[in-house]
Amino acid sequence: MISKTALHTLNATAALAERPGEFQGAASIAARIGAPQNYLGKLLQGLVSSGVVFSQKGKGGGFQLARSPEDISLYDIVEPVDHVSRWEGCFMGQGACDASSPCVLHEQWASVRDGYLRMLKDASLADVVAHRVPFPRPELLGEI
Repeated sequence: MISKTALHTLNATAALAERPGEFQGAASIAARIGAPQNYLGKLLQGLVSSGVVFSQKGKGGGFQLARSPEDISLYDIVEPVDHVSRWEGCFMGQGACDASSPCVLHEQWASVRDGYLRMLKDASLADVVAHRVPFPRPELLGEI
């Protein structure tokens, strides 16, 4: 349910959370989590735009979390990459799909979608780091 790109992003933010207040370069984070450096830098810049990460150029610069890990949901991390908010539409692509005019999969899709989005919004980056949930290294997952 999570893309390889989102997994890289989640691993990178977990790496940032493990060293609060410290600026970390994309190269060092990429080496720790097994991600391509230039690719990871672009992903982290995307999180800068969404207010999850702060960046600073120059000597001693790099990336750090813009908010505390408790205030960053997994949704905040995954949404800029996987755009899961678009899932709120109809699974079958119908323009008007709701309880009064449901598509053939409306009830099943609503249940899956709502549960997944709720989990992403309810779980924080702090939860992940505190429980040391090991994310599989993306290169071990194969193509997604």
